[in-house]
Amino acid sequence: MSNVAVERVQNGDGTPPALSERLAAIAEKVRQRAFEIFQRRGSANGRSLEDWLQAELDIVKAPEAELVEKDGTFQVRVAVPGFDVKDIRVTVLPTTLFVLAQTENKEEKRERDVYFSEFGQKQVFRRLDLPAPINVEKVTASLERGILQIMAPKTVDTANKVKVLSAA
Repeated sequence: MSNVAVERVQNGDGTPPALSERLAAIAEKVRQRAFEIFQRRGSANGRSLEDWLQAELDIVKAPEAELVEKDGTFQVRVAVPGFDVKDIRVTVLPTTLFVLAQTENKEEKRERDVYFSEFGQKQVFRRLDLPAPINVEKVTASLERGILQIMAPKTVDTANKVKVLSAA
């Protein structure tokens, strides 16, 4: 099991600058891809939404995920097969987890005829809104056999909260 770096953001107001830049770069790639699709189909108007949605599918994949609560800790598992620890970015806010993984496989020198290759850039993005606040400082992440596991302890107030029923 390999540890994955976690970017911690205490203040839940807004998106951290590094994450904002990464999201802006993704949006720009989607925009460029949507325009390529538009041009490829003859630049005919009327299908811009379909072009955009196809571009999103081509550029970014939302990986499968699981969110479980056990003993006051959210346990999150995200499928990221084919990614190394260095390719994965986990950003945590008090009520939100962001997982962004990106890799690019380049073969510089080819000494053979290649007829087909789907290796290249691969990217996944997932935002998980949590049902309760977490202790950002205690969040850990690890990667094992293509599964990213994030352990996010709830804040003490939330984990030990006693429900009070009103008599109304």
